[in-house]
Amino acid sequence: MSVPTTPLTQKVAAELALRPAQTESVAELLAGGATVPFIARYRKEATGSLDEVQIAAVRDRLARLEELEKRRESILGSLGERELLTPELEAAVRGAATMVELEDHYLPFRPKRRTRAAAARERGLEPLAALLLTAAATGDAEFDPATAAEAFVDAEKDVPGVEEALAGARDIIAETATEDAEVRSRTRALYEREAVLRSRVAKGQEEPGAKFRDYFEWEEPAARAPSHRVLALFRGESEGVLRVVVDVPEEKVLALLEGRYLRSPGAGSGTASSAGATAAAEEVRVALRDAFKRLLGPSMENEARAELKARADEEAIRVFASNLAELLLAPPLGGKTVLAIDPGFRTGCKVTVLDPQGKLLHHDNVQPHQSKGARTQAGETVRGLVSRFGVEAVAVGNGTAGRETEAFVLDLGLGRDVVVVMVNESGASIYSASEVAREELPDHDITVRGSVSIGRRLQDPLAELVKIDPKSIGVGQYQHDVDQAALRRSLDDVVGTAVNRVGVEVNTASPSLLSHVSGLGPQLAANIVAFRDEEGPFRSRAQLKKVPRLGPKAFEQAAGFLRVREGAEPLDASAVHPESYPVVKAMAADLGVKVADLLRDAGLRARIDPARYVSNAVGLPTLRDILAELEKPGRDPRRAFEVFRFADGVESLEDLEEGMRLPGIVTNVTAFGAFVDVGVHQDGLVHISQLADRFVRDPSEVVAVQQPVMVTVLSVDLQRKRISLSMRGG
Repeated sequence: MSVPTTPLTQKVAAELALRPAQTESVAELLAGGATVPFIARYRKEATGSLDEVQIAAVRDRLARLEELEKRRESILGSLGERELLTPELEAAVRGAATMVELEDHYLPFRPKRRTRAAAARERGLEPLAALLLTAAATGDAEFDPATAAEAFVDAEKDVPGVEEALAGARDIIAETATEDAEVRSRTRALYEREAVLRSRVAKGQEEPGAKFRDYFEWEEPAARAPSHRVLALFRGESEGVLRVVVDVPEEKVLALLEGRYLRSPGAGSGTASSAGATAAAEEVRVALRDAFKRLLGPSMENEARAELKARADEEAIRVFASNLAELLLAPPLGGKTVLAIDPGFRTGCKVTVLDPQGKLLHHDNVQPHQSKGARTQAGETVRGLVSRFGVEAVAVGNGTAGRETEAFVLDLGLGRDVVVVMVNESGASIYSASEVAREELPDHDITVRGSVSIGRRLQDPLAELVKIDPKSIGVGQYQHDVDQAALRRSLDDVVGTAVNRVGVEVNTASPSLLSHVSGLGPQLAANIVAFRDEEGPFRSRAQLKKVPRLGPKAFEQAAGFLRVREGAEPLDASAVHPESYPVVKAMAADLGVKVADLLRDAGLRARIDPARYVSNAVGLPTLRDILAELEKPGRDPRRAFEVFRFADGVESLEDLEEGMRLPGIVTNVTAFGAFVDVGVHQDGLVHISQLADRFVRDPSEVVAVQQPVMVTVLSVDLQRKRISLSMRGG
């Protein structure tokens, strides 16, 4: 991205309530190749301590404004080449503040396919249209449209009579009104205020489209329609089940048009001057009605639908991103030996054992849900594996047979030191069949890979989930309906922020995880792993400079987020950036100790006055971050892991009863509530009105993905497999 001009950064600053110097600094850093996580963590002095969300907002807004400027220059060039650029038009184009306003000014001059109005102009009828508009605007009662039209009758020009001449003139007036920038602006504002979103069931779709039954006869103000409903309606329309319209009262648009082109009542001295009192006004009125029905109305409805969709997309993407962030930052079990089970009834359960780093040690298949003898044999196998490998935790996938398999494992009496955890396996099958899985486990089939993924999710959710397309993880709604480019940008930001916030162990991380580190990407991540495989574990951050194609800029961006433990430089295991090592060493030298002593001794750190080390290169924000990092170097910011257990004896929908109080795990947060897994293979919905004993505007204020909650069963619909839950009264 080129460094934006000062007017652009000032505009962004005003829009985002920031100082121009902040947006200018962000623009310069981004133009220089800096990433959002790097700027947020290591360039606080430059940006005034903006966080990742603010920096990304500056980046995105600058990109949109640059796109606007590029389009503006393109339009000016086109108009200039065709010798259409008057001083007034140039001023209007240069003054347009939005893309919509810019396109409104360009619309009358945009090259277009041959229209009815264009054909009428070719037949020489534009002067007649001008006469009609002038007479209608002035209230000229003496003007006779038919008489005026006689002068334009010309069989050779395909104008055989007066009516054909007037019809052509009306076509010109209709297009003129539709392309009038002021008319479009005022009509657009009317749609924004008063448009109604309506849906009706398509003929013959009542039964096939039963899932959209709630919207067979629906209407509400478009401005207040929530994101999930807009996307549901548009999906119903795309599937041919619903007919959806966005409209305003026709008479209000016609009044607006007539106010623009007809003389206002009482504007003259005689009664003949009022709107509707002249023949010219009637001709123009017919043209304006045609303009609304044929041109302006459809155009404005398309715009309104596009705006509704964009707004709905933005909200859906925001919710998806928030859910994904919570899932990625879920507490890790950590480096423990894990036995993972991918459950199944008919084909049995695939069992794998992973070492503390997630390496596959053993795999087997057991049949705990077949005969009594098979169950006994399965139990002996699992007990033997736990004993043989020193298993510290059992991860059970929450798919088909998950609760039954969990009960089987709990009945084995593996001991209090072995925890049994249900793991959300959404997307595990996607991973199993992926190229990443084939590269990691080339000698094993998809059943083994799926079990391994479940176990690794327990050990470190972030490290495993980055291998899967976020859209396959199951924490969004309508993710395939929203703007895919915008969704990808947002989710990439979330993954990058999560990975860099936690930090990455360079000697154990997979290429997938490394690729999300600031400044790297897939190729450099692969180069790091190849170098590690050939040369052995990295002994320092500085050694990263020897990785092929990892130049100074990439090192600057990545080094602070990569961890090298047990190396000669203790700071390599922390989030202190190598560029700040001299400052830390100066602090240690001033106290007459080593850096390692600062890391161990809180008393020594308390004696450091950060103000003494402020320089042109390092300010107080960075110095405070350094001291905080020295207190807990390389600390994982994620919450501590806690074992969660579903209620015993509740394993299917049939086990649920109204009034039951149950523990559950939040699996998805939406604009209208939260979905909660209570262990019956079907998530229940806690509607937004049931989230708390108070008014809740945004469900994310109350709940987050992976949060343990207590819920009460309100109702169970066995036929539709729907569970209604409540968190009120708790």
